[in-house]
Amino acid sequence: MIGLQGIVKQFDGNTVLHGVDLAIPEGSVTSLIGPSGSGKSTLLRCVNLLEVPERGALQLGEVSVSFTGARLPAETLQQVRRQTGMVFQNFQLFPHRTALENVMEGLVTVQKWRRAQARERAMQLLEKVGMAAKADAWPATLSGGQQQRVAIARALAPSPRVLLCDEPTSALDPTLAGEVVDVLRALAAEGMTMLMATHDLRLAAAISQQVAFLENGALVEAGTPRQLFQASTHPRTAAFVSTLAGNALPADWAEAGADQPAPASP
Repeated sequence: MIGLQGIVKQFDGNTVLHGVDLAIPEGSVTSLIGPSGSGKSTLLRCVNLLEVPERGALQLGEVSVSFTGARLPAETLQQVRRQTGMVFQNFQLFPHRTALENVMEGLVTVQKWRRAQARERAMQLLEKVGMAAKADAWPATLSGGQQQRVAIARALAPSPRVLLCDEPTSALDPTLAGEVVDVLRALAAEGMTMLMATHDLRLAAAISQQVAFLENGALVEAGTPRQLFQASTHPRTAAFVSTLAGNALPADWAEAGADQPAPASP
């Protein structure tokens, strides 16, 4: 579904991604882990071209993009972004729109759906994420977990093939994070292709088939959650996991994503 080859990204002459190669098969969940500043979020944003790499290549579904440093055509940006939905760390809801209107907004404004059609679709998605009862609520009246669930519904509204999640639980306390994890777990069970940048090893262990560890802008190691969290082959991966894991991994994590086979390349 997603193929990244030799991705190089620079900011003001500083290289933040050093030739990253990664494959995410359709219907699978891949989690990007690593210390702050390792390039996780930047790599995620390169997939939907919020950040455009200087070098490398991207395959997203049937769309292929080669990066040469030249400006990309608007048509290419649209072809990629139409296939992706983005969930941000800090929700990014429109404060002057209700939960329902937030989910409807892109359908009406960008895709030119009729309001009645967009409303029906939005209500279906709010029901899906357990927020139908809060359809008419303003974002300021919602908890962080509720806002993030509305944000997920909004990202799903245009029926993307890929859901990109940038630290979807890091701004939430454990109870509210659990609400979001339940929604993401359900989406994973339905076969939604997802790529997540996260510090939450519980989340990565619970729903991922593949975990990729980045450090200093380079891909150090990738494999199943069990491989990285219990039998990593690189000492830097083991050192990072040991600083975060402790009692953080759920007792039943091996029954979730951890024992699933590593995904094959697309």
